[in-house]
Amino acid sequence: MPSVWPALIAASLLMADPPVGAEGYEDALVRWGLEQHGWALEPEPEGKRLESVEVASEDVVAPSDPYPSLLNVFHVRTRDQVVRREVLLTPGEPYSPILALETARNLRRLGIFAVVRVVAVRGRAPDGVSLLVITKDLWSLRLNQDFQLVGALVQSLRLQATEQNFLGLNKKVALDFQLRRDSLSLGQTYVDPRLGGSRWSLTENAAIILARSGQPEGSRGSVLLSRPLYSLSTPWSFQAQVVWRVQPVRVFRGAEVWQLPYPEGGTVPYIYDAREVSGSTLYLRSWGTRFKLDAGGGLGAYHRRYGAPADAALDEARRAWLRDTLLPRSEDATYVLAYARFWETRYEVMRDVDSYALSEDFQVGPYVTATARYAPALLASSSSFAEVGVTARYRVRLGDALTSVATAASIRRWLGGAARGEWANRRWATEVQQVSPKVLGGRFVARALLDVNRDDLNERVLLLGGGNGLRGASPEAYSGKRMALLNLEYRTRPLVLYTVHLGGVLFYDAGTAFDEAPSVVHTVGLGVRLLFPQFNTFPFRLDFGYVLNGERPPVGGRFSFSGGQVTEFRPSFLDSPI
Repeated sequence: MPSVWPALIAASLLMADPPVGAEGYEDALVRWGLEQHGWALEPEPEGKRLESVEVASEDVVAPSDPYPSLLNVFHVRTRDQVVRREVLLTPGEPYSPILALETARNLRRLGIFAVVRVVAVRGRAPDGVSLLVITKDLWSLRLNQDFQLVGALVQSLRLQATEQNFLGLNKKVALDFQLRRDSLSLGQTYVDPRLGGSRWSLTENAAIILARSGQPEGSRGSVLLSRPLYSLSTPWSFQAQVVWRVQPVRVFRGAEVWQLPYPEGGTVPYIYDAREVSGSTLYLRSWGTRFKLDAGGGLGAYHRRYGAPADAALDEARRAWLRDTLLPRSEDATYVLAYARFWETRYEVMRDVDSYALSEDFQVGPYVTATARYAPALLASSSSFAEVGVTARYRVRLGDALTSVATAASIRRWLGGAARGEWANRRWATEVQQVSPKVLGGRFVARALLDVNRDDLNERVLLLGGGNGLRGASPEAYSGKRMALLNLEYRTRPLVLYTVHLGGVLFYDAGTAFDEAPSVVHTVGLGVRLLFPQFNTFPFRLDFGYVLNGERPPVGGRFSFSGGQVTEFRPSFLDSPI
């Protein structure tokens, strides 16, 4: 979630010191870390005895950064023990480059560092080596924001007053404000990745949902307690989770609630009440080294109810039509769960893919998951079914190019009731993404996505248009149970202005959401990307698109503004099919 700080202090660029040299943002920090105590890189550390673990933590605003150093007064730098706790190498044992790389990945995943570099330095003895961990914090006291703007239409806006590294201890506390086209919510979040200094993690959040008039109309929240697979050698993990959501759901197309055509004449507003409560547990065992197999099972239960609002001016016929044709299926279930994951523990570190100056970790090779649920009818109101979901991804790096192919599928079979023996939730999706080698300093990035849905018990309607993949079109201009989308971009080399990275984009989008025969819409355009590496690990995105063969919105409606790259818009189904 991007921070608002860069917009408030960008004017200081005009008064800043000269920029970091051509060696690159992260490389300059490595040089700084080595200079702190006169360390020198060890070119052949593998197998040598690890003498010590050293930490060099740069201030969030360094002398090379364009912002006043006074800002460091308001930021508590991450404590050394937080960094050391993630180190997977032990002094006295042989140095392992594999564990050093995994340590760097784990530290980057914490989300509190702008830069993490782990290097081997010469030890005091000829056969000794030390591990040097160089970090630079992200600004932690921040007004985070997540937004989707298309022209003057605010599709969503989230403001989160956050201390994401409380007292430098890697604990997050936040107050949350979310504004949508129909409602606003006020909530709080607490995240402790190392509960009591242990390997257990606690995440909880809760929010009150208000209508735009200020009238309370619901709530949502979750609590997750887990012990994750914190390293590749961790033998087991466990999690327990409770989630709830009680609120009206209003489906919009543009600025107005979608008015559904009623077969007998007139329209029905696409509005319904949702009441969802669920709980689950999952235990996994892990085997293997280069190729990992994680497998296990758990228990779960959920209660889901959907219906037209009680105060809606609808007769019983319209309520029944809305419930039976467009609303998710009301359902109670208790189930046993089996889960397995097979993957290769190989990672590549690249830059200039989704961010500019910062390291990005990509797991390469195969990654396959399978999930199966069996729900017996333990209660009179509960459903009886069996369902399976699978995902598969293969990613390969050739030189400086990266290719990814991902697919997912799910299916359910009813085991009881009037639908006994019938199939449901037949859905599959696939995505192909290609990142080219550098061309004139920049990269071509292409992504193709296809999502096909049949017999969907949740009656998902896919909406496309605006900043969510088909740039230049009106927001939610195209709808259907299926979607096809192609994005092709050329992302330029960034222009570095006192560590601020500014880049350009040329793009071509083609896509549609449909039920039967697709009618593909084509758009072209350009945009800018802006990265403040002291504050965010991904850029801001401002795009202007032009529709070539469809309805064109007013000029102002062709702009879209949000955080992250357009390729981050993808169905969650590709990662979690059931």
